[in-house]
Amino acid sequence: MDNNLKTSLRDVHAALASGVPVDEELQELLRQLDDDIERVLEQRAADGAVSDEGTTTYGLAERTQEISAKFAAKHPALEPTLRELGRILGNMGI
Repeated sequence: MDNNLKTSLRDVHAALASGVPVDEELQELLRQLDDDIERVLEQRAADGAVSDEGTTTYGLAERTQEISAKFAAKHPALEPTLRELGRILGNMGI
């Protein structure tokens, strides 16, 4: 599952690097989400399980879906990737 998550994150980064113009608010939301996901993955690798201690992990799937909805209108090419990322996080229980 972590590999699917990492692949999905790479897809988002690649889409953004391709020159898709993104406003500052969405850039900040994506940065925060990316940081939180990276922390969860690091904790999972270190502990062998997801821990919420010291990290805001609650609602990452929901936050991803909200960001996806914001992207849908302005950036329809990114929306499916973000939707998939939210699905993966939800399946992981994050």
